[in-house]
Amino acid sequence: MEPASNQKRIESIYQMLFEMAAGNFNFRIEKTGLDDELEGLIVLVNMVAEELRATVFHNGYINSHFTYQYLIQNTFILDQQFIIDSFNPDLSNSLGYLNEELYRAPFVRFLSMDSSYVWNLIRGPILWDQQYHKTFQLTFKAKSGLLIPAFCTITRLLHSSKILISSVTIVVQDNLDANPVMLNSTTEKAHVPKSYDAKLIQQLYDFILENLDSPLPSVKELSSKFATNEHKLKDGFRHFFKTSIYQFYNEERLKRAHLLIQQTDIPLKSIAYMTGFNIYTNFSKAFKKRFSYAPNALLRNDPDGHVGGSSDE
Repeated sequence: MEPASNQKRIESIYQMLFEMAAGNFNFRIEKTGLDDELEGLIVLVNMVAEELRATVFHNGYINSHFTYQYLIQNTFILDQQFIIDSFNPDLSNSLGYLNEELYRAPFVRFLSMDSSYVWNLIRGPILWDQQYHKTFQLTFKAKSGLLIPAFCTITRLLHSSKILISSVTIVVQDNLDANPVMLNSTTEKAHVPKSYDAKLIQQLYDFILENLDSPLPSVKELSSKFATNEHKLKDGFRHFFKTSIYQFYNEERLKRAHLLIQQTDIPLKSIAYMTGFNIYTNFSKAFKKRFSYAPNALLRNDPDGHVGGSSDE
């Protein structure tokens, strides 16, 4: 390989090591498939990051100079040509791109080589299966050149040609005023530290996001599903996300409903059902309470690019 390419791989290794030293174990380096010492080192660094991430988050440690915006959901909406038609505001922060670099760009441009291959295999089924709904692990390329693996739920939107892709990543935010802490510790009662299972709460988080189209089970049912007690589940979720399980579920499904109304021509009653509301009037009241306007007051962009109101209830 040319010296310039080798230099780029070395720079990626340096950047990866700096990220790890700062306590960020979420990035990976893209492999080239070459059989040389640099490639072996890249594989080793990726393995170390994966092991550290699993160990650190399971045991509850965080780095002293960073506060984790723990598990941020990113959302793409693609058209039939798999061009990015819209996305949520957190996406540019997660990947490091400007909004104008993401908008109307091919989705595949932001995938690693391995994930591009997977994406090309599933493009066909996504187009012809109007009920398409599957989850894959895809790896995104951040603007820094490093890779960010994430589980992505890919869904064909009903009554629309649009494709919804939701992924979950961890975003690190600099906080130089933070003190070295453990996620398991509490400032209120330092002498009686509480223990929270970050992996368990992450599983609950993923479950909620993957089932926004269904009514939320009771805490008793959720605790049974995740083999824990109700108090630990509620207390742990509030510890990590600073909100209750139900408030988080309600906020996320209303945000998804807002995005679907704005970017598709799906009937409002269908959107209400797709976001877990079996009764439209309940959906309308919750939506208005959250956004201060009714669902049918929101301007809509239909697939042909026309803008209009939401008169269908």
